[in-house]
Amino acid sequence: MAASTTPPLVLVVDDSWTELTWMANALQAEGYRVITANDGDEALAKVLAERPDCVILDVVLPKQNGFQVCRRLKQQAHSREIPVILISVKQTPTDQQWGLQQGAALYLPKPFSPEVLVQSVKRVL
Repeated sequence: MAASTTPPLVLVVDDSWTELTWMANALQAEGYRVITANDGDEALAKVLAERPDCVILDVVLPKQNGFQVCRRLKQQAHSREIPVILISVKQTPTDQQWGLQQGAALYLPKPFSPEVLVQSVKRVL
């Protein structure tokens, strides 16, 4: 019998309670463990405290935006290897290119389906 492994821990960061909830529910339905944050400062604190396996990060956030948080995560040894998926209503090629330049593994324009979210997390893990 195979040893049981702990499901991956995903940090979902969005200042919209509605979006945060549906993303968390979609991931939990697929067996992921989920923690959440509502702004950039809280996201950085949770990464340090919880060491998630993946971060789903909205670009438009209070305190620090997703681009800033992603850049900080990629500059620090403890979080450099954690894949970041940026999500945003900002959908221009420039926004997407900038997000990837900050170190994001993927950039998902909103809105997206629960299936796309789950497939994206599987892809980066």
